[in-house]
Amino acid sequence: MNKKLIGLAVAATLSLSAFSASAEDMYRGAWYGGAGIAAMDTDNDLEAGNGVGPYLSIGKELSRSWDLQGRFGYTETDEDLNLAGSTGEYKSTALELDALYMFSRDRFRPFLLAGVGITRNDLDYRVPGLNVDEEKTSWLASLGLGAQFLINDSFGLQADLRRQFSRAEVANVSNGAYTGSSTETVGNNILSLGGFVRFGAPAPMVAAAAPEPTPAPVAAPAPAPAPECKPEVSTITVGAEKLFGFDKADLKAQGKAALDEAAEQIKANPQITNVIVTGHTDRLGSFAYNQKLSEKRAKQVATYLATKGVSSTVLTSTGRGESVPVVACKGIKNRKALISCLQPNRRVTIEAQVKQEVGCK
Repeated sequence: MNKKLIGLAVAATLSLSAFSASAEDMYRGAWYGGAGIAAMDTDNDLEAGNGVGPYLSIGKELSRSWDLQGRFGYTETDEDLNLAGSTGEYKSTALELDALYMFSRDRFRPFLLAGVGITRNDLDYRVPGLNVDEEKTSWLASLGLGAQFLINDSFGLQADLRRQFSRAEVANVSNGAYTGSSTETVGNNILSLGGFVRFGAPAPMVAAAAPEPTPAPVAAPAPAPAPECKPEVSTITVGAEKLFGFDKADLKAQGKAALDEAAEQIKANPQITNVIVTGHTDRLGSFAYNQKLSEKRAKQVATYLATKGVSSTVLTSTGRGESVPVVACKGIKNRKALISCLQPNRRVTIEAQVKQEVGCK
């Protein structure tokens, strides 16, 4: 592998890591599109020099550990036959699909990649008295490593170094003369550097304002109505940070202690007929991801209450995701400040309804 190319890859990765001042979780399941420049160190069998070319890409954050990227690239280099009077070019056009294993979801994101696709290798060499025009459309396989750096929530950089294998018609040179071509498996080293744009996450849902009540018509005095009967509801709200780790659904010891107290309160009132556990999240991350996380957290709390003696027949768990915010935190750009501001939205509520009705005999 070309030592200069390896050096450039290391320098690019170190440059990206130098930007990363702090660990900030920035995963949100986003789509992103990118473009950049790729430098190719060609296989010796191709008898071609090194060259550069553009590439385009589109990707998706599939999970906290995996990205999927589609990539189209074109690279052109001059021939390197070392024959008197020889000219020409080697051209590579590749379309591939890469799986990226992400080691982090902070600003600095190192990864390993593996990809498959299709490529067209085109040799157009000219030697005195002979034109060598060989084209080969072939499978493609890539292995490599790289890193991403998020400048902010919308823009990022990516650098990677990959070994790209394919089949190509190669030129054979012996004793200073062209002796024909043959089909061989070749491996080109490709160093890529580019930028990408992340597409926006769903906007947070804002509850619609209640309509103004219609003024009641003036009526003649009537006998006092019987007391309105409503079920008595007691609500316990516990912050998610007390119950769970950030972006987690496993109960912490501190959270279990708070739930022990809630369980004792519920068991102390035998007239409680319904206990509704509701999970809520902030707006960071995708809407679907937050909905699922809120459901998992609510279920964990309900299950724990059942282990502490609360009858499972009265327990119900549900998740509201990010749809019922307590605070909006508009205009905050710094991610750490935004996470802190949105803390009240990350919560679990426990509503206990009793059989006795207020105002009813």
